[in-house]
Amino acid sequence: MLKLWMAPHGLHIEPAEQSDANVLASLHAQGFYRGWPREDFAAYIAGADTPIYVACDARRRIAGFAMLRLAADEAELITIAVDPKWRKKGVGLALMRALFEDLRMTPARQLFLEVAADNPAALRLYARLGFAKVSERQGYYARADGRPATALVMARDLG
Repeated sequence: MLKLWMAPHGLHIEPAEQSDANVLASLHAQGFYRGWPREDFAAYIAGADTPIYVACDARRRIAGFAMLRLAADEAELITIAVDPKWRKKGVGLALMRALFEDLRMTPARQLFLEVAADNPAALRLYARLGFAKVSERQGYYARADGRPATALVMARDLG
């Protein structure tokens, strides 16, 4: 079954392929202090319990991606990253809506995520999508300046 979702600005969302691993690693490194290596993304793409969704154009130029982990009746948003030139254009929202739609076909009934407390753009997106804070992890995220950031653990019911 072909999985395909529409996204803004001529983009669409579809499952990641092995050939995307380099681009995903590069995008992740642009968005996070400690980016993950290409080998990790290749392993995640191959895994049945870690679906990755890419927002791309018809030539498969990737503007962003989101990755889940599925476990029984729960899912976790492991990471989401959008190319800096595509930020504030609805790509993150489109990725989230696509994964919500795809999660309807799984046993998952709740979606969890962790987000840095000092990331206002992500916090606005998650609030818009109905996520609520369930706990905090002090000093969870490493930062380049050496001062770790607090992670907020958030959750949303899936239906």
